[in-house]
Amino acid sequence: MLDVAIRREDGSTVVDWQQVGIRSAPPLPVHPALHEVLPSGLRRGSTVAVSGSISLLLALLGAASADGAWCALVGLPRISAEAAAEYGVDLRRLAVVPSAGTGWTTALGALLDAVDIVAARPPRLAPGDVRRLAARARSREAVLMSYGDWPGADVRLRATGGRWTGMGEGYGRLQARRLEVHAEGKGPAARPRSATLWLPAAGGGVETTHETAPVIELVS
Repeated sequence: MLDVAIRREDGSTVVDWQQVGIRSAPPLPVHPALHEVLPSGLRRGSTVAVSGSISLLLALLGAASADGAWCALVGLPRISAEAAAEYGVDLRRLAVVPSAGTGWTTALGALLDAVDIVAARPPRLAPGDVRRLAARARSREAVLMSYGDWPGADVRLRATGGRWTGMGEGYGRLQARRLEVHAEGKGPAARPRSATLWLPAAGGGVETTHETAPVIELVS
């Protein structure tokens, strides 16, 4: 990236044009169980790619929504209101767009102007559209969260594994799912991080593995 700045004779920066007009709003909060992978929360103006679990995506929205953030879901698989609320999403501040059709980039751009977090499953996009939407998120201090790959994402979160508990040999009910969540990215998120979570936990929502202890595992 081109380094454009006004510097003193000793090399210290007076004006860095890459930072002019960029505000530093505090990050959006995440559930305490997610601090291991996102210790600073969701940085405003960033792009986040989530894969492997819709539950993980909803868990990422929960604390911010409960704290007053507006969220939007665009083109995602059918999600029940109960499932969203279970992870802390305030349904009064949630917009759902089942399909944005051929105007996907226009709809997403408009939502980035209006809400704090836009979570979407993107179609195949031209590189120019990817850059424009990422720039829109930065300028509006919104979080663009992709379910699936997003080229150049600031943070990538991937859920793997998925052992359910609660079922015995022909009896019981599925109670909780144990997942490994891995995070990596660039800049402040460059250090890889991992956590083992109950997602969903036995009582609903997300918890760290030591906070709940279902004792009967699903028999394969």
